[in-house]
Amino acid sequence: MRRFFRTVFLLALLAALGAAAAGWWWLQHPLPLRGNAASLDLSIEPGTLPRGVAQAVRDAGVEVDPRVLFAWFRVSGEAQRIKAGSYELERGITPMRLLDKLARGEESLRAVTLVEGWNWRQVRAALAKAEQLRPDTAQMSDADLMKTLGRPGVAPEGRFFPDTYTYSKGSSDVKVLQRALRAMDKRLAEAWAQRSQQSILKTPEEALILASIVEKETGKAADRTLIAAVFQNRLRTGMPLQTDPTVIYGLGERFDGNLRKVDLQTDSPYNTYLRPGLPPTPIAMPGKASLLAAVQPAAGNFLYFVAKGDGSSHFSGSLDEHNNAVNKYQRGK
Repeated sequence: MRRFFRTVFLLALLAALGAAAAGWWWLQHPLPLRGNAASLDLSIEPGTLPRGVAQAVRDAGVEVDPRVLFAWFRVSGEAQRIKAGSYELERGITPMRLLDKLARGEESLRAVTLVEGWNWRQVRAALAKAEQLRPDTAQMSDADLMKTLGRPGVAPEGRFFPDTYTYSKGSSDVKVLQRALRAMDKRLAEAWAQRSQQSILKTPEEALILASIVEKETGKAADRTLIAAVFQNRLRTGMPLQTDPTVIYGLGERFDGNLRKVDLQTDSPYNTYLRPGLPPTPIAMPGKASLLAAVQPAAGNFLYFVAKGDGSSHFSGSLDEHNNAVNKYQRGK
């Protein structure tokens, strides 16, 4: 009898060990993807329970029994740590790796970069081309879009901070713009709080407009505060800003890369050769450095600058000095 019980015990132990070995093998073994796909997209909505997550994995195209997968979620003790989000399940993923990905929230992210100095048309184009970003704003007018973002009546130009923004597959471009809008609000407020007492600018709006001009005029980073000084000095003395980038912006899609004399003589709200003061809106997205330069211009009586041909500029306080610099750097005299 004793031998009989020993045999039963050994058989039970072997069965348990076999089950454990089989379970361990399953946890380490790659899960088949439907159609032998290279990867599958899995979307988990907020509030989805672990059992629903297991079913969502199956529905996404992973050939697995959701009951077995749910049992693994529970036994692991990690079921409640599974995070909502958009995931990419690659070929070769194992049950153990799958749960780790979901518990860590390793979402499948894409990115879109908004570049310093871009105008609004370029931002629109970048969003339209962004990989797997839902183009909810594509059919919106600028006015409708800004209303959706909570800024009715505000022009979109220059309102979004240039940076790289990540997003989950299928996210709305509205969400990206919301983040970029909040980022610009924050950066502008930070810059405005650091403005120089000598600054002639009266509002953050003026700082944003001037920063956009500085962004477009700067060829070398070290010149930013000097360029800002030139324009602040011109504003202070009532001298027109006379900056080509504003005229080019006013031409819009009519600009063919060649700014002509007739363009400088044609009136528009953005022709700073003919109209005094700042233009009505920013002309591009300024970065952090340009925002700070606009409110912290360099000291000096500079009123003119001319490109030296190496990306930097020569700055002058008088017209005679400026004309000499033009002859030297532009005309080779």
